[in-house]
Amino acid sequence: MYAQNVDTGAKRVRSTDEMAPDEAAFQARIDEGIKIEPKDEMPDAYRKTLVRQISQHAHSEIVGQLPEGNWLTRAPTLERKLILLAKVQDEAGHGLYLYSAAETLGASRDDMQADLLSGKAKYSSIFNYPTLTWADIGAIGWLVDGAAIINQIPICRCSYGPYARAMVRVCKEESFHQRQGFDILHKLCTGTQEQKDMAQDALNRWWWPSVMMHGPRDADSVNTAQSMQWKIKLFTNDELRQKYIDQTVPQADFLGLTIPDPDLKWNEETGHYDFGEPDWDEFWNVLKGYGPCNQERLQARIDAHEGGAWVREAAAAHAEKRPRRREAAAA
Repeated sequence: MYAQNVDTGAKRVRSTDEMAPDEAAFQARIDEGIKIEPKDEMPDAYRKTLVRQISQHAHSEIVGQLPEGNWLTRAPTLERKLILLAKVQDEAGHGLYLYSAAETLGASRDDMQADLLSGKAKYSSIFNYPTLTWADIGAIGWLVDGAAIINQIPICRCSYGPYARAMVRVCKEESFHQRQGFDILHKLCTGTQEQKDMAQDALNRWWWPSVMMHGPRDADSVNTAQSMQWKIKLFTNDELRQKYIDQTVPQADFLGLTIPDPDLKWNEETGHYDFGEPDWDEFWNVLKGYGPCNQERLQARIDAHEGGAWVREAAAAHAEKRPRRREAAAA
């Protein structure tokens, strides 16, 4: 069975009859739904694409702790502190799962960290926006984690086994995070007018960045077509964006909040919401490092890496001593 030509992005990909025999055999396995495992033969480009995507995903989970960690000491109740702390710990765990998945492809965790700290590696642009009020924590859970779920659930069925399996647990925990955020905003929206105004302000600031979380328009994406042929991605950026908006608008209506998009309206003919165009210049500027908190986020990670150097050194020294102790005991 031959793969169809796919041209959903800026690059055209080849059909199997245009490939070398080994590439065609690999693509046939993908088309048949066979999971690719770490010891399987795979094209270098497939491996590199996965390392890029998984490492950037891992970086996003780690950097994503920072906007919310900013509120750990300022959450309004003890219960909210405990829930937020659990969520931040989950994000750290997600990063570890994903770094481990990337390591199965031969990537070095040290190298991945070095790329992040040097600014070479990218992470989700959404985390370069500030959290100004407690309502922002609700908006991150509801909107940002809601967008992440839309992006990540299909990855549970992606072609690379370790990535797909890691995402099963990640998605379950992200669903908890989304409900936590929605609960915060629901509490604010049923409170005082000042609290509801704070919730609306958070929605106004986080709506468009969350819509852009699904990546650039398909016409501007250089990776979508090939990733879909390899089944690393199962849906295009624009398809995911539409699904996100269709899911989220009714939730905003339930909260009594107004989506800050004058072009948003239900389309009876398509069965989807029509919506306005995001500010793609802003998207690319943030991605290039010019967002409100880009430097702050990167510096926080550099400080944490340097501050934890003694822990890594102590762990390495301990690991070095253990074999010597075993040898001495055996003697």
